[in-house]
Amino acid sequence: MADVSAPDPVHVRVIGVSKAYGPSPVLRDVSFDILRGLSNMVIGASGSGKTVFLRQLIRLERPDTGQILVDGEDIVPLGAVELVRVRRKFGMVFQMSALFDSMNVFDNVAFLLREHTHMGSREVRDKVMDRLRALGVDHASEKMPSELSGGMRKRVAVARALVLEPQILIYDEPTTGLDPIMSRTVDDLIEETRERFNVTSVVITHDMASVYRIANRVNLLHDGRIVAAGTPDDLIASTDPVVIRFLKSSGVVAESRSHRSVEIG
Repeated sequence: MADVSAPDPVHVRVIGVSKAYGPSPVLRDVSFDILRGLSNMVIGASGSGKTVFLRQLIRLERPDTGQILVDGEDIVPLGAVELVRVRRKFGMVFQMSALFDSMNVFDNVAFLLREHTHMGSREVRDKVMDRLRALGVDHASEKMPSELSGGMRKRVAVARALVLEPQILIYDEPTTGLDPIMSRTVDDLIEETRERFNVTSVVITHDMASVYRIANRVNLLHDGRIVAAGTPDDLIASTDPVVIRFLKSSGVVAESRSHRSVEIG
C-alpha cells in the first residue's frame, strides 16, 4: 500500500502556461513537472522563452493562461500577501551572483534575514555563519565581493539563497561566460548543494555540457513551447528534428549516462 504521508514527487507542476506581450506570444501552452529533490533543467537557445518562463515560475509576472502548482497549490491567482508566503519556498542564484558590491560577504548573506525575519543579531550571525561554513566560505565573511574569486562569489550567492531555508533553489544561467573548468566546478556546487540541503534544483540554462553532467530531468524550450522532456538519455535518443538540431548546435559531444558517446544526427 502506498505511503500516504510521503510527499508528492512532483514539487512544481506547470500546466498550460502561456504568456504574450501585446501581439507577441512568448510562452505557448507550456506544461511539465519539476521533480522534488532532483536536478531539473530548462534548456533552450537565446530567445526561446527561458527568462520569461522564470518570471512566471516565481510569479514576478502573472501568466495569461495556465496553472503553476507548487506543492499542489496554484500560485497564479494569488495576491501580493499570499505570494510573499509562497516565494519563501524559492531561493534564487542569479547569473552573475548579483552580490551587493557595497556590502561584505556576511552582510550580503544576512540581508534577506534582516529584511524578511524578526531574528535578533545573534541569531542572524549564527544562521549566516552556518550557511557560509556549509559552503566553505566562512573564512571570507569580512571580505568584499571584489576580493573574491569567481568560484567563491558563486558559493556566497548560494549561501545567500539558502539562508531562508527554501525548498526549491533556482539557478539562472549559472555557467554563462565561464570556462570549462569553472563550469564543472559550478555544476559540482549545484549537486553538492542539492544533496546536502535536500533542495529541489531548477537550472535555467543553454549549457548542454551541464545537462549531461548533472540533470535528472531536462525540458527543452523552443519557440515558447516544450518540445522534449525526460532524462538526458531521452533527449539523446530523440528523433525530433528540433531536438537533434539543438543538440548538434550545442557543440558538445553527447554522452549517455551509460558513458557511451552518441553521435547526434
